[in-house]
Amino acid sequence: MSTANRKYKDSVFVDLFSEDEKAKENFLSLYNALHGTNLQLSCPVENIKLDNVMYMNIINDVSCLVDNKIIVLAEHQSTINENMPLRFLQYIARLYEKLQKPTDRYLRTLSKIPTPEFYVFYNGIEDYPQTITLKLSDAFITKPEHIPLELTVQVLNINNDKGGEILKTCKTLDEYSLFVEEVRIQTRLDTENGFTNAVKICIEKGILKEYLERKAREVINMLVAEYDYDTDIAVQREEAGKIAFAQGISQGISQGISQGISQGISQGSHQKALETAKNLLQFGLSVENIAKATGLSQEDVRELYS
Repeated sequence: MSTANRKYKDSVFVDLFSEDEKAKENFLSLYNALHGTNLQLSCPVENIKLDNVMYMNIINDVSCLVDNKIIVLAEHQSTINENMPLRFLQYIARLYEKLQKPTDRYLRTLSKIPTPEFYVFYNGIEDYPQTITLKLSDAFITKPEHIPLELTVQVLNINNDKGGEILKTCKTLDEYSLFVEEVRIQTRLDTENGFTNAVKICIEKGILKEYLERKAREVINMLVAEYDYDTDIAVQREEAGKIAFAQGISQGISQGISQGISQGISQGSHQKALETAKNLLQFGLSVENIAKATGLSQEDVRELYS
């Protein structure tokens, strides 16, 4: 299930279920756990992941064609984005373009397409339900009685204390969850050697043992790459927040200065009109005519008599 000419370093999740020499076996195990099926290793599985497409805003996604279905899997170690259905909609449209011949869409007979399914595996540190379904229609501004277009994404919490049945039925996913947990523990204890220590400990505990013994150095490099990517995103978000805050302050100051100048001009004009009205009163003009001449209200002019 490997893909040639990869443009970036895969995550451990992608490598396990899409790129490794045992990825097909791991993927079918996960597919069977999700569907209650028993597809064998002889079942055809085609890796159809799109390269260089960042609709997901992440690079750790797996897309495979199996059993007349398109299965799209994504891992999230941060807060779940509720716009995932829209991202998946854009993603699946590109996948269909890739799978179909350009002329198929113009055929007069119905052109059959694989059924899409979307799954997000959450293993972040925030409290999150065991499972939840995100719907594209939840984003619709108006809610018609009959939804014209729907796309659902099943989010599964695979943290070991929340993983539920899926971890019991897919050994590789269960061990991957334990591996991620060990990485978190070790990187908190030792920021410099945490990844290396986590790999060693997991091998000792029998967690992804064969995989980690075979690819220890590559796995550590992938963890470093993931950490650098997450750190880069976090820094960008922090910088964006600071810039927005500074722009808000600058805009507020500019608006305050502008309002102050406008208010000062307005007050100065009003005072000038009052002085003109006083001079006109000396010539015996009526209140109405003075008001028209100066732009003051008749009430303002009358107050000058007192």
